[in-house]
Amino acid sequence: MINKILLQSILNKYHLGVNQSVKWVINDNNLEINFVSPTKDIIGKVLCSDFQLEDSEIAIYDTKKLSNLLSICQGDLLLELEKSHKIYTKLRISDASFNLTYALSDPLLIEKVGTVNVPQWVVEIPLEKENIANLIKAKSALGETDNMLFTTTQNLDGEDICEFVFGDEMGHNNKIIYQILGDIKETDLKIPFNSEMFKSILQVNKDMEEGKIYVSSMGLMKLEFKTDTIYSEYFMVRKAETSF
Repeated sequence: MINKILLQSILNKYHLGVNQSVKWVINDNNLEINFVSPTKDIIGKVLCSDFQLEDSEIAIYDTKKLSNLLSICQGDLLLELEKSHKIYTKLRISDASFNLTYALSDPLLIEKVGTVNVPQWVVEIPLEKENIANLIKAKSALGETDNMLFTTTQNLDGEDICEFVFGDEMGHNNKIIYQILGDIKETDLKIPFNSEMFKSILQVNKDMEEGKIYVSSMGLMKLEFKTDTIYSEYFMVRKAETSF
């Protein structure tokens, strides 16, 4: 059995509104899902340490359809697999009222997810729930632009701080700056990222109990989040084209 809210949280953490096709790998009730965005600017994984399903590798081709099916369920769900010729073909989902069937895909049709050459991180920022809420508010207030500039600088007290600049930094355009203290090894960084994807990652991880952001001077950002049973990790590359 698995609770609907937990299963939806797992889906949301990798789907991000864009990632549809993934493999679920289950081993000893541990689930691992690796994913890469269609534009290849985000790569990540989601792990769950309490996933009640038989050892298997199943292919989810359309995550949105699966999420739509789950939306009518309630409470605890029973998940069962059906296979044909050693390939899992159906995922059966049952609650107290409904019996649902989701058609699985051939694992060969799922794009292989590459690996990340992890650089040296020059910034490490611990995240509190308040930080996540404020960053989401900042992006939402300037919803018409997907620009976010990450900078390291000093505040008026001479402390090293990180700034998240939403909007266009140059000229007289609207912008919002949010400051967070962190462990900063390199100042005067200025790296642009896609604020829309940044916001999406934060939104699906609002249930986190522990979170961190890492940034390299090479233009890579890593976000990681933990709950009791779920670990989610995202590598996001800098924007290739920006007005910053």
